[in-house]
Amino acid sequence: MNASNFVEGVDFTMYLILGISVFFLVGITAVMIYFLFRYRKKNNPVATNITHNNKLEVIWTVVPTILVVIMFYYGWAEYKPMLRAPKGAMEIEAIGQMWKWTFVYPDGKMSDSLVVPLDKPVKLNLVSKDVLHALYIPAFRVKQDVTPGVNNMMWFTAQKLGTYDLFCAEYCGQLHSYMLSTVTVLESSDYNTWLVTQPDLSDEHPGLTILKKNACLSCHSRDGTRLVGPSFKGLLGRNEVVIRDGNETELMVDRDYIIESIKIPNAAIVKGYLQGLMISYETTVSDEEIDQIINYLESLK
Repeated sequence: MNASNFVEGVDFTMYLILGISVFFLVGITAVMIYFLFRYRKKNNPVATNITHNNKLEVIWTVVPTILVVIMFYYGWAEYKPMLRAPKGAMEIEAIGQMWKWTFVYPDGKMSDSLVVPLDKPVKLNLVSKDVLHALYIPAFRVKQDVTPGVNNMMWFTAQKLGTYDLFCAEYCGQLHSYMLSTVTVLESSDYNTWLVTQPDLSDEHPGLTILKKNACLSCHSRDGTRLVGPSFKGLLGRNEVVIRDGNETELMVDRDYIIESIKIPNAAIVKGYLQGLMISYETTVSDEEIDQIINYLESLK
């Protein structure tokens, strides 16, 4: 059983093109080696020069043209169905941002990994919050750019239970490799159960929700674990040595420092961490949301 409805067609097209390519690679290489020995100076003192051959010219023009048309036909035949999702497909919003995937389901639930029901068409509406990404599920043979300001989509029908890798296939910055997630395919009944038991954002601290939406937890842990940036656990009120204007200085992490770090993230970097990795959220996170973030960080003391 194939993992999705596109696997069989995409694989056939790939094997067809690969087979044709290997055939000509082997064939042309064999002819070159044959000519190398057959027409070397020792066996052929007088150079052989064929100035014109209509039959050969027709063959090496017509045959490659036919093969290219065949490859194009099968490629287009398998690509065209990917352009339009069937009516009634379940729609999920897939949000890409540096450096995290977020999936929003029809009832408003959110998750960091994609969960879909078996044998039901799923349409992913692709949204980028910052730069160019590309959502790629190798096992399903689907990939599509996630472009800022462009309403791209992709769809598939998962046909095999299991968990599969989900990647960002477009280099989107220094932590591009962090955009690794999964797709889990469940029976319809198990999917409905998962959807009901998935925690509701309304029960979550609004500051944590904002951190998740902006992929802050990709670089900052909540349990003290060292990641790309300092852990949020016990951050407020802690004394840190920071690099400001090339000089080391010690300060206490307070409200003003958090605000500065969100709006001008490279103004004062905690010693031991790389500079230039965090983008500014001055235009994407409001002052009210910053207050909610700080309120949440206070709860992690």
